[in-house]
Amino acid sequence: MRTAVFWISFATVVFAFGAAAPGAQPGQPANTQQQQRQPTPTPQQEPQQDDGQIVRTRITEVRVPVTVTDKKGNPVTGLKREDFQVFEDKQQQAILGFTGEVTQLEKLPVYVGVLMDTSPSASGKLKFQQEAALNFMYVVTRSRKDRVAFLTFDDEVQLRQDFTTNLDLLNRAVSNVKKPGKQTALYDAVWQFCDEKMRSVGVGGRRVIVVISDGDDTYSRARIEDAIQIAQKTDTIIFAVSTKGGFAYSAVPGVEGGTVKDTGDKYLERLAEETGGRAFFTGDMLALERAFKKIGEQLRSQYIVSYKPVNDQFDGSERRIEVKLLNKEDGWRVSAKRGYKADRDIMQKP
Repeated sequence: MRTAVFWISFATVVFAFGAAAPGAQPGQPANTQQQQRQPTPTPQQEPQQDDGQIVRTRITEVRVPVTVTDKKGNPVTGLKREDFQVFEDKQQQAILGFTGEVTQLEKLPVYVGVLMDTSPSASGKLKFQQEAALNFMYVVTRSRKDRVAFLTFDDEVQLRQDFTTNLDLLNRAVSNVKKPGKQTALYDAVWQFCDEKMRSVGVGGRRVIVVISDGDDTYSRARIEDAIQIAQKTDTIIFAVSTKGGFAYSAVPGVEGGTVKDTGDKYLERLAEETGGRAFFTGDMLALERAFKKIGEQLRSQYIVSYKPVNDQFDGSERRIEVKLLNKEDGWRVSAKRGYKADRDIMQKP
């Protein structure tokens, strides 16, 4: 199969990542250039009028996918609009749109991006990663309805299979991964996939990324904040599977299942929690399969809440979102993205 490679256009490099300091080249790793450049893959600055005054554009609506689970991780269904409260920067917002019927959500396709780490640090766990990737695809997605794309990242971000409902093509793409690259560009992979693929998903389609990695980024121009922001803008939920977790009975070194060991794992956890997802730290494939099954159930039982912010200006500020439940029972968990950046690049919702 022919491999497609994501390329960032010159305009994107200028406006998204910022100008590099003298001597910084696009292909150089982030750990050697971090002090010389300040990568900020965000959109262009707001347009200005001839008199130099910034033109302010108003936000229409903010869309928030919300998952509610009980203490066993099962989705809680049947909740109504009046059961929810949404706060932005601690100020309650009026809920304008609400989708909560399972029959309505069943009609909406799920777009899944599976991002697999093929850096040297993950090469010893390639078989585990491939099995986890295929497991997620087969367990979470619905045949002929949901669409899955597969890509790998090391010092390059390679789209190996575009969105498709054909599991045979995806199986072949995953199985054909053989050789590792030289570095790890995790944040670039998340940023580029959201920017180039999730933006094109139609309104109503649900967006999910599963990252299979050790979480140790060594090469990205994008920062973790940039990856989180663009996932939040595109309503993309990130799930992460750590390749370090739970290999106690394997030749591959790792930590005890269910624990967070180091900075890389904590970054994976942050990517997931800030976007309304979850990180997994286990090498037990049966445990992962059970977790993936619950994810599939949760995605098809989500609530979609939308509101028009009281502060409706594109002023570039960081907004924090908190979704609360009235009459919440013990053990219930509410998962939703925790914020967004109010710049003029935020996705508009009708």
